[in-house]
Amino acid sequence: MTMQDDDILAPRGSRSGAQARGDFSGRKARGPIIDQEGNEIRPETVEQGFREFRFEFGKDGQFSGNPFGNLTREQRILRLEAIAKLLDVAFVLPGTNIRYGIDGLIGLIPVIGDIITTAISLWLVREARALGAPWHITARMLGNVAVDGVVGMVPFAGDAFDVMFRANMRNVRLLRRWLDKQPRV
Repeated sequence: MTMQDDDILAPRGSRSGAQARGDFSGRKARGPIIDQEGNEIRPETVEQGFREFRFEFGKDGQFSGNPFGNLTREQRILRLEAIAKLLDVAFVLPGTNIRYGIDGLIGLIPVIGDIITTAISLWLVREARALGAPWHITARMLGNVAVDGVVGMVPFAGDAFDVMFRANMRNVRLLRRWLDKQPRV
């Protein structure tokens, strides 16, 4: 028996004209609102929470595109390091000491996988540039991404190269070394 679209959108009880329990069509709730711990939540608190939940828009009404809010410089660097580790060294090949990441796994998908991982690597370079990395650091980072992307396109040998080259870890290391030489503000 297959479910009709109406069954998915409206429970069976609401077809007969009876009030559905989960009907939120603007009517006031009849009972108290209870949280996970069993405590009652006042309706004013819920309404205030909905008013505070909003997207931040820029000057022109455009979405700022920053889902992480205002992160500090150190938080941004830690986020880049975490993404680089996930891409390059998140897992260990059982029975060996060889580390690989999702870059190596996604790279197994011919062409599209390498395009996806190269795009993520380019985003890391863009973030480094936003942190103030100079052109020579950015150029070296782009070179690492280019080598990883081009050689990674070669079937099987390119995937093995992806696992061993670790372009994202190299790029984060380059950025970290440059940042360590900069005076603290």
